[in-house]
Amino acid sequence: MAPRDELVSSLVTEPTSATEPSSHLGATADAYDAVARHYAERFRNDLDALPLDRAMLAAFADLVRTTGAGPVAELGCGPGRITAHLRDLGLDVFGVDLSPVMIDLAREAHPDLRFEVGSMAALDLADGKLNGIVSYYSVIHTPPQEVPSYLAEFRRILAPDGHLSLAFFESEGEPVTAFDHKLVTAYRWPIDDLAGLAGEAGFVEVGRMLRAPREEERQFRHGHLLMRAAK
Repeated sequence: MAPRDELVSSLVTEPTSATEPSSHLGATADAYDAVARHYAERFRNDLDALPLDRAMLAAFADLVRTTGAGPVAELGCGPGRITAHLRDLGLDVFGVDLSPVMIDLAREAHPDLRFEVGSMAALDLADGKLNGIVSYYSVIHTPPQEVPSYLAEFRRILAPDGHLSLAFFESEGEPVTAFDHKLVTAYRWPIDDLAGLAGEAGFVEVGRMLRAPREEERQFRHGHLLMRAAK
């Protein structure tokens, strides 16, 4: 098998120079700061119309509850709507996001929950601290060459048998493909390749789901992966 960096490079259909690893975190935070209030209002109740997404989150919550009572993190939580949904599913959950404005909105909307400004690339958490991680469309702006390091960080902070839920835009038979997200460059992933990288990082696949976009959504297929941290 090719080394991890070579594998990712071989999958990318467009160069990533427009979003350099050294700058994409700041660019992403600034972009979401600028639209945070509009974003929070637009997506406030979006889960109501997404039964398959809710089913994957419910399955994740069920699995987390069976493996222990440790905390769960939503990484890239935005205004906190998914964090609150996970709380309603019975999880001990907190949220982390790059955008300070998003975190302010999350704290305002959900004062009973904990939200922190931080980067998924380097989390201030001890090894094996978490029982679960949800990344709900939060790695889509990560340059493909950096995705393996994010997955390795997720594995580091998850306890053995902890669970990871990943949601992303799926590339529908194409390699990793950059697209204009309007805010900042984003990427669509082949579900098999993203699952393969997670496997290299120490995860075992539990389940997956692909769904067609709704009429009002961007016209890309949506992918979900449910993974377990190997012992």
